[in-house]
Amino acid sequence: MTAIAESASLVIPGRSRLRWAVSDGLAVTWRNLLHYVRVPQLIFFSSIQPILFVLLFRYVFGGAIQVPGLDYVNYMMPGIFAQTVVFGAAATGVGLAEDIHRGVVNRFRALPMARSAVLVGRTTADSVRNLLVVILMMAVGFLVGFRPTNGVLGVMAGIGLMMLFAYAVAWGMAVIGLNAPNGETAQVMIFPLLMPLTFASSAFVPVESMPSWLRVFTENQPVSKVIDAVRALMLGGPTARPVLQALAWIVGLLAVLAPLAVWRYRRAT
Repeated sequence: MTAIAESASLVIPGRSRLRWAVSDGLAVTWRNLLHYVRVPQLIFFSSIQPILFVLLFRYVFGGAIQVPGLDYVNYMMPGIFAQTVVFGAAATGVGLAEDIHRGVVNRFRALPMARSAVLVGRTTADSVRNLLVVILMMAVGFLVGFRPTNGVLGVMAGIGLMMLFAYAVAWGMAVIGLNAPNGETAQVMIFPLLMPLTFASSAFVPVESMPSWLRVFTENQPVSKVIDAVRALMLGGPTARPVLQALAWIVGLLAVLAPLAVWRYRRAT
C-alpha cells in the first residue's frame, strides 16, 4: 500500500496519463505478487488440481480415448494448459470480490491513482501466477510422457499465446468479481461459465467424436481455438490459420472485457 500511495502522490504536471497509469498498475501488480510470496499456499493448491487432471486423463481415461496419428498424452497436454489458465483466471474475480467485500477497493479509490491500476495490477499478477503454474504443468507433462515435436521456439510460442489468452479471460473474471458481493458468490457465478468452455472444447477429446449440435459450439468457441493453435505451435502442422483465429478471439475479448471491467470498477462501492 505504501508503494501505491507513493506512486500516486508523485503525479506532477506534464506527466502523461499513460505513464501514470502504467506506474500505478505496476505498483498494484507488485502488491498482489507480494501476497503470493507471503502466502505460497495459494500457488501450491492452485497447482494440485491441474496435476490431478494430468494423472487422471493420462492414466485413467487416456487408454479409452483414441486420437488418430497422435499419442494421447501429446493431445491432452495443450488442453490441460488451457484448463489450468482458465480456471486460474477465476482467482481474479474471486480476489476482486473479496477486495470489495473487505473495503480494500474503497481505499484504492480514495487514492489519487489511475482507476485502471487496480484491475491491471490484479489481472497482471494473476497472469504471472498462471505462468508459474503452466511451467509446472509442463514439467509434469514431461514426466508422464509429453514430448513436443516442434522445438523450443514452438513451445515458447505456445505458452506465450496461452498467457495472452489467460490475460484476456482474467478481465472477464474481473467483470464477474466486480458484480459479486463476496468471493464465495463470485466462485458460484464463475463455475457454470468455465465448465462448458473447458470440457465442451477440444481439450480432451477430438471434436469429431461429439454430436453435430455440440460440435458447432465446440469448434468455434475461444478455448478450442486457443488449444488448437497451441497444439499446432507445439506439435507441428499448419499454424497460420489457428494462431490468427486464436489471436482474433484474444483481441476481441480484451477489446470488450477490459473497458467493461474499468466501467464497472468506477461504479463499484
